[in-house]
Amino acid sequence: MITDGVILDEAVRLVSDGVSVTLPVNGRSMLPFIIGGQESVILQKPETVEVGDVVLAWVEGCRWVVHRIIRIDGDHVTLMGDGNIVGTEHCTVADVKARVTHVVSADGKAHYIYNRWRTLGAKVWWRLRPIRRYLLFIYRKLKKIK
Repeated sequence: MITDGVILDEAVRLVSDGVSVTLPVNGRSMLPFIIGGQESVILQKPETVEVGDVVLAWVEGCRWVVHRIIRIDGDHVTLMGDGNIVGTEHCTVADVKARVTHVVSADGKAHYIYNRWRTLGAKVWWRLRPIRRYLLFIYRKLKKIK
């Protein structure tokens, strides 16, 4: 039986070898920018990591996440899903194994996530943290996301 862990380990191995990997995502933690169960992400080997990057990281020594970097203090990285209200995860720079470059929509179109509009949208979304809960509720109802 092939588990998610085996698949992710192989994806990380391929990315570290310089291969671009497309990986389906699950969950709601990256709403509204990535829709789990409907979209995929394209992963590439990170040259550097910066605040604002969406990355695949091994957090807290126990699980993989695709979340946005919100802080880097030396070797310590703090991540938070765009769809999260308060929760953060922590890892080291070495635990960041891939950088998400594109989101692949359900119709197969790849969208670069670091263009001007998406970057601006992510910055605005970060500032809307106090009301994200309400905005996400409305978004999930409009998009019929469970």
